[in-house]
This record gives sequence, C-alpha cells and structure tokens, in this order.
Amino acid sequence: MSRFEQPSEDNGFLAPHVAILRHSLRHWTRRELVDPHMSDEEAARFLFHAPFVVVSHDTQPEPVFNYANRTALNLFAMDWEEFTALPSRLSAEEVKREEREESLRKVAEQGYIDRYQAVRIGRHGRRFRIEDAVVWNLLDANGAPYGQAALFERWTYL
Repeated sequence: MSRFEQPSEDNGFLAPHVAILRHSLRHWTRRELVDPHMSDEEAARFLFHAPFVVVSHDTQPEPVFNYANRTALNLFAMDWEEFTALPSRLSAEEVKREEREESLRKVAEQGYIDRYQAVRIGRHGRRFRIEDAVVWNLLDANGAPYGQAALFERWTYL
C-alpha cells in the first residue's frame, strides 16, 4: 500500500509537492518545469497529465518514489500504489545500480545533473533507455533536503 496519495482533483494534484519540484528545479538550473505564470494547482494538474516524465523520491536511507506523473506510470507500466511503494534503486538494472548511485551522489553534491542517460526497468522487466534527463535535488520551503527528482522527454524501449 502506498504511503502517498495519488494526484487528483480532490487533492489539487498534490500542488504542494509540485511546488517543491518547480521551485527546486528553478533554484538549481534557472529552468522552469512548467509555465511560471501557472498557479501551483494549475501546474500540478498540467504536470500530472504532461507528455514527458517526471518522478521523484524521498530522503529515506532507501529512497522510495513519492511522485510519478501519468506518463511515468505508463512508461513503467505500474499504477500509483505500485510505483510509490518502489524503492527507486529497483528501477535500475541490478548491474547498473552502482552507476546510478554514483550519479545520485553527484546530484547531491552539485544540486543537479543534465543530459543523464540510463537504462531503467518497468514492470515485467521491460527495459528502456532514458535520454537527456535532468536530475535535481529537492528542497523544502526552508531549504532542507526533500528528495530528488528526474525529468525526461525521450526514451527508447530496448
């Protein structure tokens, strides 16, 4: 069972979480995740239905995904409950997990990386290569670590 509520009209599509995604990306990269004129709730609705992938995980010692937009859920072939119960390291092939950890350490030190490429695994073992991803640290309103997120528009099934 997921610890996180699925984005919907009833909860504003998790607008407070999306605000952290937006503000953190802008902080590290000076780029906008969505139109900066959108309210947090408009941005959250748009982001959940966007044609690109956005995911995030929390700050636990074994980080667990806590957000995925609809495109990510479709790509990983998982529903919300499955995805947000998944330790994020399990989205990578076992032989590539050390490489993934090294990339996340770099993000932790630098704030973000871009042009990230990696192979990920969806449900039932379906593999795909993500291309030109941006991975960034999330900061809460007080500047405390809140997790990490990734954004990518291109992937290829392998």
